Amino acid sequence: MEHLWFYIAIALAVSDLIHGRLVWKVFSDFYIVFGGILNIATKDNKLAWLLHELLEAVFHFIVISILFLNIEIGIMAALIHLTIDLSHTIFIRHMPAIQHRALHFIIESVLFIAIFGF
Repeated sequence: MEHLWFYIAIALAVSDLIHGRLVWKVFSDFYIVFGGILNIATKDNKLAWLLHELLEAVFHFIVISILFLNIEIGIMAALIHLTIDLSHTIFIRHMPAIQHRALHFIIESVLFIAIFGF
C-alpha cells in the first residue's frame, strides 16, 4: 500500500485512455449526436463543454471506485482529473497527446503523493 499514489495515477491514466477509446472509437457516432444535443439543450458551447468534462469525471469516478473498491479514492481521482482537464483546457489551448498524458500523470502523481505518500 505504500505505493498507492502510483497505482491510482496509473489507473487514472488507463481510465483516461479507455474513455478516449470508447468515446472516439466505439461510440463516436453516439458521442457526436450527444454533443449536438448537449449544445442545443444548453445553447452555450462552454456549458456543453463543462457538462462533457463533468460526465468524463463521472466515468473516472466509476472506474476508479470499482478498481480500488473505495468511493473516496474514486471521488478524489475524478475531482483531480477534472480540475486538471479544466485548467489545462483554459490555460493551454493546444497540447499534443503525449504532453497531455504526461501533464496529467505528473500533476496527479504529485497530488496523490501529497495525499497518500506520507
